[in-house]
Amino acid sequence: MSTELMIVLSYVEAVLLVVVLAVGLTQVRRRLTAISNGLGDLGGALATVESQHLRPLGQLVTDINAPLQVAAGALPGIAAKAAFVVRKVTGG
Repeated sequence: MSTELMIVLSYVEAVLLVVVLAVGLTQVRRRLTAISNGLGDLGGALATVESQHLRPLGQLVTDINAPLQVAAGALPGIAAKAAFVVRKVTGG
């Protein structure tokens, strides 16, 4: 092969590489735009679910957890009484 042909083929290879990269990056941009739109729609749907379904349950969750918090406060006393019983039974 002649030197001139090798130079031309090198330029063609460089141009082809730029074209392939440009097409690939364009496809990536298009896909990222579609993903971004989908995430926006998902965010709107989640906000709707939160406002219509989860917020009204907030007071119900608080009412359910209140007795559990009282019981959790009583656990150290119950544990101390259980340890006392264990010591009496085992003679320790």
